[in-house]
Amino acid sequence: MLRPVPLAAIAATVALVALLAYGVFQNEPNRSIDDALAHGERPAAAQLDLPRLDRPGRVSLAALRGKVVVLNFWASWCVPCRQESPLLERWQHRLASDNATILGVDVLDLESDGRAFARRYKLTYPIVRDGPGHHLAAFGVLGYPETVIVDRRGRIAATARGPVTERYLQRTLVPLINERA
Repeated sequence: MLRPVPLAAIAATVALVALLAYGVFQNEPNRSIDDALAHGERPAAAQLDLPRLDRPGRVSLAALRGKVVVLNFWASWCVPCRQESPLLERWQHRLASDNATILGVDVLDLESDGRAFARRYKLTYPIVRDGPGHHLAAFGVLGYPETVIVDRRGRIAATARGPVTERYLQRTLVPLINERA
């Protein structure tokens, strides 16, 4: 004969399943940026105002409005980030005369390691530090490196979930540079 399950056990099971579903939902990656881009939309970039890694001061996306910004999220311990850095540095030299810039965001990293990384790869573009990673969710960043390209009007025009390539930068940046604000 089957015994009836106590009401408390059922309630506890339902509560546990609800808690699990809530946790999964809260940790689900923010794909709204990628979805908007896939539909031809350019969502507004989140606000970003962080301390510089390479010198005193701060850099904000608001202050860079009017420029095309290649927002590159990286960490010194990330092997693909090391491989991508020389390419980004070459592009910084190309972009400088086109009112565009690379903006590196060192994330979840020791400040001293981030500085050593920038010195090792002779990075001249501005780099900011988001040590605790507070801005990752706002840009849908899940791994490293990831790049978010912001147009002159402060809207996200493209993303690269993984290392960028010469071909990707050429195909993505040249049309944005030629756009009027």
